[in-house]
Amino acid sequence: MALMRRQSLVKFDAPLCETIVDTPKPKGSEVLVRIERCGLCHSDLHIQDGYADLGGGKRLDTTRGMTLPFTLGHEIAGIVDEVGPDVSTDLIGKKQAVFPWIGCGQCRDCANGDENLCVKQRFLGVSIDGGFATHVLVPNAKYLLDYDPLPVNQAATLMCSGVTAYGALKRLVDRPRQRNLLLIGLGGVGMMGLSFAQAMFKQNITVADLSPAARETALQNGAAVAYDPAEPEVIRRILKETEGGFDGVVDFAGNEKSMAFAVATVARGGKIVVSGLMGGNFSLPMVQWVYKRMTVEGFMVGTLAEAKELMALARAGKIKPTPMKEEPMADVQKWIDELRAGKVVGRIVLKN
Repeated sequence: MALMRRQSLVKFDAPLCETIVDTPKPKGSEVLVRIERCGLCHSDLHIQDGYADLGGGKRLDTTRGMTLPFTLGHEIAGIVDEVGPDVSTDLIGKKQAVFPWIGCGQCRDCANGDENLCVKQRFLGVSIDGGFATHVLVPNAKYLLDYDPLPVNQAATLMCSGVTAYGALKRLVDRPRQRNLLLIGLGGVGMMGLSFAQAMFKQNITVADLSPAARETALQNGAAVAYDPAEPEVIRRILKETEGGFDGVVDFAGNEKSMAFAVATVARGGKIVVSGLMGGNFSLPMVQWVYKRMTVEGFMVGTLAEAKELMALARAGKIKPTPMKEEPMADVQKWIDELRAGKVVGRIVLKN
């Protein structure tokens, strides 16, 4: 029997190491995908740590229900190797991106198409084994998306950083006031957001990031203005230059400082979508919430329908590829360390 190699989490808060097991055989509607690429995402770090930071020294335990060894990685693209008896053999040999945000299929949210909200979810690389491996078992063929003629790296990263950035921005599309837009945090998701925003909005896109390299990359990739949130008096300057702040803000960092910056720069009647998971705590005087008439919405990963919309946009050539770097799958731990140290601009994509 063929063997599969995995870069596995064998202990929380410890480096990944290679494990070798029998390649699983698909049953029923399952599909076995031979992985060509898997993107590295910041949320992989939280899963490796075994907790998320709640601020004030508090932690949210993320280890519950997880059996080790476990395979992380959820931005997957590859080739269908084998299918279960309930799946057409025509799929074998096809190049596909894998939608990883899979629900139980039975509950109210799943019935509504909101599998990303499912409490009993089976997210690949989060709850069930994912993509830092030679193969992945996908529960149903409906989670596979054709990506031709896109490059395989772009197709893989659309499935998490892509669908997260797209879904977060979509939450601002229906706003009556569309003067301007601010994106905070230019990691892998933020850079994708910058690319998509140019296809989704008419107004100029402003960005903010502490890293000069990230700001420079953003300006080269279509941002109209880039601010350094740490610059003295920057809030006063922004409010003056924008005539009262931004109608729409997406916080792709999601920490105490980024949210404080978002609240300080959002215009009256504006909306902030929080899509980053860096952690910490956020509080706001109730009076300010009411006086500013502001909306704050939390958002994490989109639906299968949104992934299909995004894939259609990308395949139609409407989205510029974002900065990416290809690295060998065996080096995943090295790149986790680099990402943790804040030394990665854009997205790392791991290759088998």
